[in-house]
Amino acid sequence: MRLLKTTEEEGKSFLKKLKERFFYPEEYEKEVKQIINAVKERGDEALIQYTRKFDCPTFSREDLVVSPAEIELAYQKVDAETLGAIRLAIANVKAFHEKQKDRSWFETRENGALLGQLVRPVDSAGLYVPGGTGGETPLVSTVIMGAVPAKLAGVSNLVMVSPPNREGKLHPALLVAAREAGVDRIYRAGSAWAIAALAYGTETIPRVDVICGPGNIYVTIAKKILAGAVGIDMIAGPSEILIIADESASPSFLAADLLSQAEHDPLATAILITTSNKLAKKVLKEVEKQLKPLPRRAIAEKALKENGAIFLVEDLKEACFLANEIAPEHLELCVTDPYRLLPLIKHAGAIFLGHFTPEAIGDYVAGANHVLPTMGCARYAQALGVHVFQKRLSLIAYSEEALAEEARAVIHLAELEGLSAHARAVKIRLSK
Repeated sequence: MRLLKTTEEEGKSFLKKLKERFFYPEEYEKEVKQIINAVKERGDEALIQYTRKFDCPTFSREDLVVSPAEIELAYQKVDAETLGAIRLAIANVKAFHEKQKDRSWFETRENGALLGQLVRPVDSAGLYVPGGTGGETPLVSTVIMGAVPAKLAGVSNLVMVSPPNREGKLHPALLVAAREAGVDRIYRAGSAWAIAALAYGTETIPRVDVICGPGNIYVTIAKKILAGAVGIDMIAGPSEILIIADESASPSFLAADLLSQAEHDPLATAILITTSNKLAKKVLKEVEKQLKPLPRRAIAEKALKENGAIFLVEDLKEACFLANEIAPEHLELCVTDPYRLLPLIKHAGAIFLGHFTPEAIGDYVAGANHVLPTMGCARYAQALGVHVFQKRLSLIAYSEEALAEEARAVIHLAELEGLSAHARAVKIRLSK
């Protein structure tokens, strides 16, 4: 992890790299296209082939579907504390996302024309849940973050796909979380082949309207390629955290939060922006200290080496300017008065205010969604939410009198654009 200033060449170079971090190597895209075509052409056969090669050598067609009996058995294997934590997270996520639900509306103009907007859910959605260290670390929070808003939106057919472990199984906690959150069907399939199956459908896995959920580079590229053939939530990359801190911040807190994202992925980004040189040096020491016992130390070290930095700035206004330029997935405001900085923040996936709001609280139980835009996409994108699973249909109804009142303008504009049939469609109604 390096100590930088934006006024120096190294700092300028690193900042440029951060701003241009939206990329995918071409060799991955070629491989993913081959996988997608295989699934499109051969369906379940291709799914089984890839799953045997990368996940479970003995995988069969019968293993694709998780049965209701398996889910019931999973409840017997999950302890009360885990079930309680899952239910708390679901309750909080429901409460937060309930406020996102949009309603249909209608209005009648003075001339009698009726205008409105109908809000309708998509018919089906597919939730992708990563395997998590060979299936040993079930990402139950990802299940909750995808399933809850989908069900609140009114999706009637919500399916989940997740890669099996070497024995061809999914972790019991994953199955329990899916049942609790409202998932209708669960399939064992992972990576790009699972995304292709959701987009095109196979003999076993149904085609869906929208795919959501994070994944590795293969999953992300598959979603990017298939966007249009199917709806997607976003193109999400490696995890990111950016912290703005002043002298009031705790070096140990800051180090812990930086590492909480660095441990995700060797490509993760962890940035601290501070006005205090003294604090910066303490954080560097604290990061080294906390790294040593970390089980995922090698991953975190690589992330910090490649994409970790502490920027020294003149004031907090400059810190906010930098944060907006980077547009991080997670932004922590660890300062004396975080609310004072809030008006200056324009671009971030989620904002965490104060010394006792670690990013981790948002990952699990706060209620806000943790599926967030990365790679600078927070400049125009937003968190996964109810809106991803809903459509807004425009409603228009004109009476003969209302049409007559506005006909001249329609005819004029249509003829201006050279679309005479458009103009005639109005004229013919007025000539009766």
